[in-house]
Amino acid sequence: MITEDTSPTTARRALLRGGMAGAVALGGAALAAVPASAATATPGAGPRTTPRTTTRPGTAEEALRELAAGNRRWRTFRERHPDETPAVRQSLTAGQQPFALVLGCIDSRVPPELVLDQGLGDLMTVRSAGEVLDEAVLGSVAYGVLELDIPLVVVLGHQSCGAVKAAVQADLTGGRLPRHIQYLADQINPYIDRTKDGDARVDSTIDAHIRAVRSRLAAEPDLAAKISAGELAVVGARYELTTQLVHRIA
Repeated sequence: MITEDTSPTTARRALLRGGMAGAVALGGAALAAVPASAATATPGAGPRTTPRTTTRPGTAEEALRELAAGNRRWRTFRERHPDETPAVRQSLTAGQQPFALVLGCIDSRVPPELVLDQGLGDLMTVRSAGEVLDEAVLGSVAYGVLELDIPLVVVLGHQSCGAVKAAVQADLTGGRLPRHIQYLADQINPYIDRTKDGDARVDSTIDAHIRAVRSRLAAEPDLAAKISAGELAVVGARYELTTQLVHRIA
C-alpha cells in the first residue's frame, strides 16, 4: 500500500526495488482475437526449440495473431523457442526481417522474446524504464518501421512497474529522485490517475501511460502516414506477472 511517507528515500527505493506489494491481477482480452487455450502443461515438458510451423507474418493482423499464439504457449508452458536453429542463425547473417517491434520496459521479468515465445530475427525490441519515450527511443522505433518495413508496433507495459510506482510515490511525497531517474518520473507524471488511491493508483497509471505512449507514437508524422496507408498498426498491451497473459489495452 502506498502511504504518505515523506522520507526522501522512499520513492527512490521504489524504483530500485522494481516491484510492488499486493499486485492487482487484471482480466482483459488477449493480444489478438485468438481463443486462449485452457490446456495446461508440466513446466519444462515441451521441446527446447522447434522450427516455425506457420508462414512468417506479413501484416499487422497476422503479426498480432502470432504474438497471441506465442504468449499462449508461454503461459501454458509449451514454449517452442522458434527460429534458433543453426540454419536460421546462418540465414540471419545476410539480413533481418522482423515482423513486429515491441517497445517495452527494462524489467527483467518481461523479456518480449520470452513472454511472446519468439526467436532470432522475429522481433525488434526497444526497452526503456516504464516504456518512456525520448529521442533515442523514437528514433529506434522509426528505424524499425521506416527502414525495415515492420507492420506492427506494440507498446508493452506490465503489472507492478517499478518506474510507474516511483513516479506515483514521488508525486505523493513531493520528493526528488536521482537526476536521470527523475527524468523518467517526469515523463510518467502527467498520466498519474489521481482519482484512485494506493495500489489502484499505480495500476491505473500503468494503463494510462501505455495509452499515452501508443498515442504519441501513432501521432508521429512518419508513423501516422504509414498507419493512414494501412501499412502499420500501433497497439498498446500489458503483461500480467501473476498470470503471464499479454492482453490489449484499448
